[in-house]
Amino acid sequence: MPVTTPGRPSRSDSREERPPLYARRPFLAGLVRQLPLLITLSAVGAGLLVVAGGHWRRGLVVIGLSLVGTAVARLVLPVRRVGFLAVRSRPFDVLLLSGTGLALTVIALSLPGG
Repeated sequence: MPVTTPGRPSRSDSREERPPLYARRPFLAGLVRQLPLLITLSAVGAGLLVVAGGHWRRGLVVIGLSLVGTAVARLVLPVRRVGFLAVRSRPFDVLLLSGTGLALTVIALSLPGG
């Protein structure tokens, strides 16, 4: 039984049950759920801007490392938080993202010139 003070409602009476975020604000909930993908796309976009600015090696390293970071996020985040980063199974996604990111970074750093 909740403890009440005269003149004050008990805690269980004063606190109403709020519906979850996806029911109150579906757009915001969807945006929060897709946050890992938005961060990845922003990092890849920044890398493409660096490439367009004439620094192809730096840009490709930024893109490659953002893919590796995305692989780490896919590995550690629960399924309900990864949003559209979950394309296939977790091992497949992590292997593909990390392999592509590492390959892109290594190739960009090993090519002469630039």
